[in-house]
Amino acid sequence: MSAPPAVAVAHGSRDPRAAATVAGLLGAVRARRPDVPVHAAFLDHAPPAPDRVLDGLARDGADEAVVLPLLLTAAYHSKTDVPGVLNRVRARHPRLRLRTADTLGPHPLLMAALERRLSDAGVEPGDPGTAVVLVSAGSSDASANAVIARLAGEWRARGWRDAVPAYASAAGPKPGEAVAALLESGAPRVAVASYFLAPGYFADKVRGEALAAGASAVSPALGAAPELADLIVQRYEEALEAPRTARAV
Repeated sequence: MSAPPAVAVAHGSRDPRAAATVAGLLGAVRARRPDVPVHAAFLDHAPPAPDRVLDGLARDGADEAVVLPLLLTAAYHSKTDVPGVLNRVRARHPRLRLRTADTLGPHPLLMAALERRLSDAGVEPGDPGTAVVLVSAGSSDASANAVIARLAGEWRARGWRDAVPAYASAAGPKPGEAVAALLESGAPRVAVASYFLAPGYFADKVRGEALAAGASAVSPALGAAPELADLIVQRYEEALEAPRTARAV
């Protein structure tokens, strides 16, 4: 039996670097599971929309598909947008069985990918002389922001001088504020870990604000980090292994 196709759903951006980064990441996923047809889709700002991709799979005769939210936390997009897409598709194609994977984060592989990107920026993971700011896009969903705060707290135990959360929008502190507070508290160096899937407006905004506030380094977006590709494969396999009644949409 052939593996069901996967539709990887990213947020989307007007910045062409974002779609190119998703394409590179999904290329790494295909290298790990060449038996799985993997399709990219975007919720906003860039084509193709997930509805269109799923409609096409149904027209081509697929009887099952796995939807992979390329979202780093469970917030509005995963709780509202993705289920809305799937409900519309199910109404049009009732014979197409849809399974949804969990969001990518939180997961230890994401933290490993963040440390890889900090290393790429010249920061030794767990350096006791470095305080780190974990920056996400921020959300109107308080539970999503709380996840970032919890991850920063857990990361503090990995050897850093300190680890604190910050948010590019919708919540505080902002990246520049967090960097300045750590420096004022006596941290010799402050590095910023960018909790973003791909480059774009928020990643650029965070970099500018953090460097202006005195950060010594800002990591690039996660992109095609091998840990991220491994995690996507894991989420796909978990969705298939879950009971159909629990995971079907």
